[in-house]
Amino acid sequence: MSSGHKTVTVFLTLIGGLILTIAGCSLHWPWWAWSAAAVLLVTAPTLALRLRARHEDPFSNRYLTEPDLPAPPVERRELVVTDVAVPSEMADYDFLLSATVRWYPLGAPAGSPPVNQAGLAVEAVLERATHITAVRHPTRGSLVQHELNGALATMHEDPTGRVQAMALGVTLRLADQDQERLTKLAAVRKDEAVWEHERRFEKSRRTYLGEDVLRTTGSAAVWLLHRNNDEIDKTVKDIGLLAQLTSVVNNEDIDERLRHLVPSALRDDGPEDPDVSAAGESPYWPGSPPRTGGAHAFSQFLRAVGLSPDAPEVVLLAAHIAQTLDQFDGDQAEEIRQVVAEPAAEPVDTPLNGAGPDTVAPPAPGGVHF
Repeated sequence: MSSGHKTVTVFLTLIGGLILTIAGCSLHWPWWAWSAAAVLLVTAPTLALRLRARHEDPFSNRYLTEPDLPAPPVERRELVVTDVAVPSEMADYDFLLSATVRWYPLGAPAGSPPVNQAGLAVEAVLERATHITAVRHPTRGSLVQHELNGALATMHEDPTGRVQAMALGVTLRLADQDQERLTKLAAVRKDEAVWEHERRFEKSRRTYLGEDVLRTTGSAAVWLLHRNNDEIDKTVKDIGLLAQLTSVVNNEDIDERLRHLVPSALRDDGPEDPDVSAAGESPYWPGSPPRTGGAHAFSQFLRAVGLSPDAPEVVLLAAHIAQTLDQFDGDQAEEIRQVVAEPAAEPVDTPLNGAGPDTVAPPAPGGVHF
């Protein structure tokens, strides 16, 4: 309360006391009325002062030396770091970290040397980030980035106790070459996993077919009967094929009991060519090698027209055909010459017509002329 307030209070108290004295003398108050008036005269000014002090602003502009000046701005100490390599879970695949490092200094002990606060702050933030990234897979960069933004968002004291630091706007990425390599590795692992599953599936099927279904002709017939929806007639017709298939799978001969069920085109009952014997020789020309290609076709032609291999026409016909084939396929022509060999000339007497020894006798009547 100021001196002016005190003066006004004393003045009002004296006036009030004078008014109460005049009223009491004029009205002849009893003694207790004088006591009440005295108490009221003392307590009224005190209550008025307390009520005024309650509504008064304790921080009024008159108590400020410079009330119109704004509060000074807070000094921000921060540093931007870009593409700092921090380790990941995989060797040689580092994350590239970028962030804004913010710090404020702490009280330095007496006599301590000056320090680079920015360096201490950056080191503290990178150390905290490394503890997290070193156990994270490089393909999880986006997830680790959000994790770092939460972990580095709180001010923490550095190991030296000189600054408290935090990081804002943390971004994490991989180098383009590393990202491409990891993408290729992931694709190869996926393809390898698919191939491994397919290989196991194929191996399982082979084992099932070889060791279970085709173990015997009977087991194969049961399997086929089930696949044919219990159609017995269709299964019985295929028993011969099943017998041959199971013999091939198990590397053994067809059971004699089932050999008659194997189709004739598939039975190994001897050579199919009637011109070739079991020994590979031709009964048409005994002692000759087995015929294939043009020689085989020539043999079939002779059988079709009914010519005997001893007929002289066969040698001449073979010579003409071989001579013609020389222009197209010399091997086929040579094979025909080897199969149909010209017999050696025998000595003959001089004919009556005066033909010399080197003259070929004329063909017999009724023979084939070429």
